[in-house]
Parts: sequence; structure tokens; C-alpha cells
Amino acid sequence: MSKYSYKRRLSRQVPIGNVSIGGRMPIALQSMTNTSTNDLSASVEQCIRIAEAGGDIVRLTAQGIREAANIGEIRQELRKRGYDIPLVADVHFNPKAAFASAEAGVDKVRINPGNFVDPGRTFIKLEYNDEEYAGELRKIEEAFVPFIDTCRRHNTAIRIGVNHGSLSDRIMSRYGDTPAGMVESAMEFLRVAVRHDFFNIVISIKASNVVIMVETVRRFVAAMEAEGMDFPIHLGVTEAGDGEDGRIKSAVGIGTLLSEGIGDTIRVSLSEAPENEIPVAKALVDYIAGFSETNGDSGFKSASDFSPKRRISETAGNIGGSNPVVVISPLEVASVPEGVTLVTGSGKNPAADILDKVSRMDNEGKNVPVVACIAYDNLPKDEVK
Repeated sequence: MSKYSYKRRLSRQVPIGNVSIGGRMPIALQSMTNTSTNDLSASVEQCIRIAEAGGDIVRLTAQGIREAANIGEIRQELRKRGYDIPLVADVHFNPKAAFASAEAGVDKVRINPGNFVDPGRTFIKLEYNDEEYAGELRKIEEAFVPFIDTCRRHNTAIRIGVNHGSLSDRIMSRYGDTPAGMVESAMEFLRVAVRHDFFNIVISIKASNVVIMVETVRRFVAAMEAEGMDFPIHLGVTEAGDGEDGRIKSAVGIGTLLSEGIGDTIRVSLSEAPENEIPVAKALVDYIAGFSETNGDSGFKSASDFSPKRRISETAGNIGGSNPVVVISPLEVASVPEGVTLVTGSGKNPAADILDKVSRMDNEGKNVPVVACIAYDNLPKDEVK
């Protein structure tokens, strides 16, 4: 049975208002408003457009206590107008706003472990001995447990959202600006939550660099498994951009992980109207759903390398070996150069079919260069605008 067959990673189920993330639940689609949270009318209207586009969850910025309280008012106005979509308060710098958001009745609060306890990047303290580092970890527990207790009282979920660009000086001092540091930044908070029996948590680990984002999430899944954790994962590429570039960048990062069975909720981060993100996210999820019932080993376990290396092949002309990857137009596919093998993907999961065929060739010692081809008939039918 092919190790490339798809199977979704089974995570614990976390309720976010009337939507649940993880477990056997469908992958939830998210977007984020770009209005001022202090503008009640504009924020409500934008939330409605996201909901009507098919969004399951909406995130709003809470820079301070006032903005956090306003999200509660936005929630009430949406309910009056018949929209029960869950709201998430995005808190990046101000821990007090996180407490206020939970007390305002939002369904989930996103905090950044890079600055929830540690100060923002000051570049002042760049070295910690083991005793000092342990002391800093105790500070995390002292600050995070009261927030956990507040969320427990208000039935509020937490998203621990790690950003590649906002790791603390303490993490940077020991791990540098690396995927390992991003993983540890999240795990420090998760260990505290588990010790205090709080499990309504979703994790996101994001970067604008797709390669770093994919490697880090893979490492994070492995780290959770090693410690017996199964929290659901939110996927996204930070500031993917707009137009075709933003869509391709998101599809590569989010789609790669979804195809490995990783991911319980996604946001395609486009610098456009927020409701434009939803059709793109839906197209990605629908494509994965097209082969989600195939059998075999779990997809996320098949990615044994966190940062895979390129397949080693022989050279045929300017293809294979150490040559750069060559893109061949559809008109050239039927007549690939001599010494190159055409491998076509078919079925519900054409990409996995290609990987499986190439793996079989390599196992037989046929390390020839290949041209991978997925027929247009296998691509998603929905148009993504």
C-alpha cells in the first residue's frame, strides 16, 4: 500500500462558538477584517460579507482594551442581524487586551507567544544561562495561567499564534531565527496549558516564506506527537500578497500541508477585500476533499524529512542531475527528451500517484530524470477569481 496515500491527521476537537475545529469536523475557512474595530458599522458589514462568501470564522484586531470591548459589541450586532459566525480577537502586543477580549464574550482569542510574556524584540538581552532561562519559563506560567483561567470561565478558546518575524529575544538567544525556535515558542505555552488541564487551544505557526512555514509546521506536528499532544492546527502563509502571486503562494504552502493530512482550519492571507480570501480557501479544501477517502498510511507521517532534499537523478541534456528544474510546456510533454521519463498522475490524488511511481522507479534503480505531468482534467473545476 502506498505511503503517499492521504489520511487526515486526527486532532482533538475544539469548539469555537457554534463551529468546531479539529477531530472529524470539516476544515474551517477563516478570514480577517481590515476595518477599524472601533468602527462598529463597517466591521459588522465586513463580517457579513465574509460569512455570505462562505467563511466559517472571522478574526478582528484588538490592539487594546477598548477595541476588545468593541468586538463584543460587534458580536451582539451580528446576532441581532441573524449572523452567528464565531469571532476571534487578534491580540498581538497587549496582554491586557487578551483578558478583555475573553471577558467581552469573543469565541476565541489569538495571542502571540513571542510577546505575551516576553517583551518585544529589544535586542538587549541576547544570552541566557540555564538558570536564567528556567526563570523566564516560570514567568510564562505565572502570566499565562491567569489568562487560561479567564478563558475557562468564559468558555473562550485560545489560538497560540507564532509568527516567524516576532520571536522573543529569549527564544532567539537559544534557537536563533529558526523553525526549531518557532516550534519551541509554541510548545512552551502548550506545556503550561496541559499541566493546568486546558485543552481548548488551536495552534498556528506562520511565516511569509513558504519553505519555512511548511518545514516548521511539520516539525511542530512531530514535537506534539513526541509529547502526546493532539491540538488542531491553523494553516496560513503570512502576507501572501494579492492577485495570482498571493493565490499561488498560499496554494503551495497551505496545499502542501493539507495534502499531507495536516490542517484543521485555514486562512488565505490576501492583501485584498477579506471576502476574496474565502473562495480561494474553499478551492484548496475542495481539492483535498477530492482524494480524502483514499486508503493507506497517514499522509503527514510520510513526510519523514522536515525539509526534504531534491531527488538525485542522472543527467539527460539539461534535465536532471544538478541542473535547475525545467518547466516544459504542454505542447512539449508528448515529446520529452531522450533519457527522460514522462510520469503522469491520475486518479483522485494525481500528485501522490506521481510520487508513488517515481518512488517505485528509484527502488528499482532507475534514477532517470522525470517530467511530472498532471492532466488538466484532474485540476479543481471551480474557478478561483
